Amino acid sequence: MPKFSKRAKSIKIEKKAKMLFQSLKGMHDILPADQLWWDKVKKISQDIADFYNFSRIDTPILESAEIFEKSTGSATDIVEKQMYYIKSKGKDRLALRPEGTAGIVRAYFEHGLSRLSQPLKLYYFGPFFRYESPQAGRYRQFYQVGFEILGGENDPVYDAQIILAGYRLIEELKIKNLTVEINSLGCKNCRLIYRRKLQDYYRKLSVKICKDCRRRLSLNPLRLLDCKNENCQAIKTKAPIMLDNLCSACRNHFRLVLEYLDELNLSYILNPYLVRGLDYYNRTVFEFTAEKLKFSLGGGGRYDDLGEMLGAKKGSLPAIGNSLGVERLIEAMKERGIDVVPKSKTKVFLIQIGQPAKKRAFCLIEEFRKSGVKVLESLGRESLNSQLRIADKEGAAIALILGQREVFEDSIIIRDMKSGAQETVPLAKVVEEVRKRIR
Repeated sequence: MPKFSKRAKSIKIEKKAKMLFQSLKGMHDILPADQLWWDKVKKISQDIADFYNFSRIDTPILESAEIFEKSTGSATDIVEKQMYYIKSKGKDRLALRPEGTAGIVRAYFEHGLSRLSQPLKLYYFGPFFRYESPQAGRYRQFYQVGFEILGGENDPVYDAQIILAGYRLIEELKIKNLTVEINSLGCKNCRLIYRRKLQDYYRKLSVKICKDCRRRLSLNPLRLLDCKNENCQAIKTKAPIMLDNLCSACRNHFRLVLEYLDELNLSYILNPYLVRGLDYYNRTVFEFTAEKLKFSLGGGGRYDDLGEMLGAKKGSLPAIGNSLGVERLIEAMKERGIDVVPKSKTKVFLIQIGQPAKKRAFCLIEEFRKSGVKVLESLGRESLNSQLRIADKEGAAIALILGQREVFEDSIIIRDMKSGAQETVPLAKVVEEVRKRIR
């Protein structure tokens, strides 16, 4: 039998080791030991979606590349650097989805979801793909959970509710010291004026900004504010801000969003340079951050013009959404404990009439959530009869009616949906009274 030298043996072992396959750079396996964390995120995501009445939607991982090129913007990093393009045998240009919203809007129009009760609340949980440098909380295949509200009106209450859904999900995962960074990008008209001011400011400093930003200056000036280059970051601090250039309609919309957040005592910071990385955003944009984390946990914004970008008629789809990075949530979770609290399935429908009642109802829903009582609502409706019809259709046992008079008197009407009997009780005691009745 031939004898091998030590060197020959080491070469043989080395060759054998190189033959073993490994996961691709930026991709990762979810091992059995990690599944508990993933199960927690999935379960709490579903609980939050169920409480706030979001229905599940799943779209294909592969889409036409043109959907993302038209929606996210040709001058964004996603399209220029991060998309995974695939050419089919039929020579179709496809892409692994880099984000979820464009596919959901495509599905909304393709399947005639506008025929359903509006606004339509949807949520998703699944993998997405971007070719970027892997780092903490960032992978080339990554998972997101997202919430979308499509159709109806562009009521600021939906901006607040989308922010609230993401905030509560993170909060339920015991990730503490949360903050919402928030800004408004305005509408097409006021943004056009702002773009010109931004270009005037950066042209004077064009020799100091990075190569990418010099190109963005003419193609897409808002992307200048999204650059991560240190020099560009320093220059940005003295750039004009969008909040000073909002038209009256956009200013009022943003003011109401902040008022709803104030009603809920949600911690937020105005970040006048927050633009997010996608071109379809307008008006409200936001990100979720937490103390001691070097990355955001997610974010989102309003995208009223996305339907039009994909070929629908102008102004056909007011919409807003958010997305949270699952890997980022888990990385933050591993430093904290997690508990899953069972949610009540009893149906109570909260009816509000008038703006003061809507604001009070927004907070009252949270009081019920904390006590484990499920509450349905139709915050975008104003008519008592239309809300009663929805309550009846949803099979609610109890309807709570809050009008301007009730807000003034700190009271609320409890209506038995089966018998029609009504009783007025103090607002401070309504949670306790409802719990007694559903027991």
